[in-house]
Formats: sequence, structure tokens, C-alpha cells
Amino acid sequence: MNATPVTPGELALRAARRGAARPASLRDARERLIRGLLLAAAVFSVLTTATIVVTLAWETANFLRLPEVTLSDFLLGTTWSPLLGQEKHFGVWPLVSGTMLVTAVGAAFALPVGLITAVYLSEYAPPRVRATLKPVLEVLAGVPTVVYGFFALMVITPGLQSLCTALFGRPIFPGYNATGAGLAVGVMILPIVTSLSEDALRAVPRSLREGAHALGGTRFDVSVRVVVPAALSGIMASFFLAITRAIGETMIVALAAGGLAQLTFNPASETQTMTAYMVQIFLGDAPAFGVENLSSYAVAAVLFVITLALTMAGNVLLRWFREEYE
Repeated sequence: MNATPVTPGELALRAARRGAARPASLRDARERLIRGLLLAAAVFSVLTTATIVVTLAWETANFLRLPEVTLSDFLLGTTWSPLLGQEKHFGVWPLVSGTMLVTAVGAAFALPVGLITAVYLSEYAPPRVRATLKPVLEVLAGVPTVVYGFFALMVITPGLQSLCTALFGRPIFPGYNATGAGLAVGVMILPIVTSLSEDALRAVPRSLREGAHALGGTRFDVSVRVVVPAALSGIMASFFLAITRAIGETMIVALAAGGLAQLTFNPASETQTMTAYMVQIFLGDAPAFGVENLSSYAVAAVLFVITLALTMAGNVLLRWFREEYE
């Protein structure tokens, strides 16, 4: 079947139609729609945050109005026992210390290991190794946290007990402890530190590396004394993001840290975090509108304030360490 020949005039007309400008009213309507969607997304985010803040503040105020609770006991008390008989204590510091203890153990493991791994991937690893190792590390971020909790309970803690038995003749770590939970949390946040730090290191201009090599610096000198300081802003951002993620972790600490709220700084002891307590309340047999239920909102408010303070401190430090290159 023969195609109908197209004249040069028709080809020019088709090209003109394809390249013709759209009506101004259509373009304006499209721009208004896009601006409206973006504004709606921003307003939704702000309203969500405001709703969380108002809910926590309202329920915390209701908790502090109860006759068996005082603000001084909540903020300064060192005993947390809201579920034990008639004599209940609501000092939040045992939960705060448990949260900070688990977070400190996780950060002590993940931050240096993640930074060293990022330096290796950025400065030393061949392209094939980096293309294989980085996705494998990032897969760890997709593992459900309940799996990390069982891993801490069934692998990390027994390993710590066996190690202490071999070294000291007795298992120092009980079945539930802050170290096992903290190490599992460290494994969980390791991909965050590694991936973001490696991206920050690779964003350092190549001219800085070449200049350092031209001055006689070795690869190690260039990596440690030039590249890492130049990428310090991004590295600090990864650290703070990982720490805030560790503070808010729930399932790992609920499974592996234990349920004993005590003011302790011993990483080998059983402890309870703020998030684990909230899980205990909402999944337990506490009355729906009792003091125990309201106490979980007060604990959540404290957790929110701690996370907000860390975020604000992180923003200040990021501005302090920020470097700009042309």
C-alpha cells in the first residue's frame, strides 16, 4: 500500500503546530495547580507536626494534673514504677538514662565503623568493589527492626555471654541488657552513617585531592587531613540523623533491652527505654484512660523535646562546619 506523499508545505505546517506555544491561560492554570499542590503538601506537613505537638502537650498537661503526679517528681525523680501497686512513682530519668545508654552503645559502634567504611568506599575501594559493597550495606536499612531485635536476643547477647565467660569465667551480661540492644541498634543505623558520609566525601572537589597530592601527601594523609575535614558538614549530618534514628528505635529495645526501668549507666545491665515503655503500655493491660496511659504521652513529650533539641543542635553545628567551594 503506497503512502500518500507529503508536500513540504504540509511538513512545515505540522512542525509549526508541534512547536506552537500553548495558550497563556492554559499555562497559568497549570502553574496555579502545581503551586496549589506544593502548598497543600507543605500545609499538610505543618498541620501534622502541629497536631502532634498539641496532642502531646494536651495529654501531658492532663497527666500532670492528676493528684498522684507532681511536676517535680516527673522531672527530677529517679524511680519509675507506674504499674506497681498503690505506691506509684513517675520519675522519668530511668527511662531517659536507658534511652541514652542504648543510643550511646549504638553510636559508639556505628559512627566510627560507618565513617571508616565511608572513607574506604570513597577513597580506596575499586569501582567494582564499591558498586557491590555499597548496595549490600544499604540493604541493611531495609531489614525490619524486629529482625534486629531477635538478632540481638539470639545472637549478640549469647555471643557476649560466651565471650565474658571465656575471659572472666562468668557471663557478665544477663539475657536482657543495654549492650546487646545497643549493638543491634548500631548495626541498624550503620547504613545511614556510611551512605551519607560516603556521599559527602565524594562531593569534595577533586582539585583539593590533587593539590594535596601535589604537595607530597600520601593517600592516607589526603583522606584524613583534607577530604574528611572538607566533608565534615555532611559527616556531622549523618551522625545526627543516625543518633536521632537510634533514640526513636522501638522494636529492638523492646525485645532485647528488657523491661526494668532503672537509673543506671552500666551497659551490661537490663534497662528500659522511653519507646519500649510506650509499647508496654499500649500493648499491655493498662486502663485506656488511666494514669498509666497518660504517662505514655508525657514520656513521648520528653522524647520529642530531646529529639528536637538534638535536631536544633545539629543545625547549629552544620552551619558551623559548612564549607563552600567554587
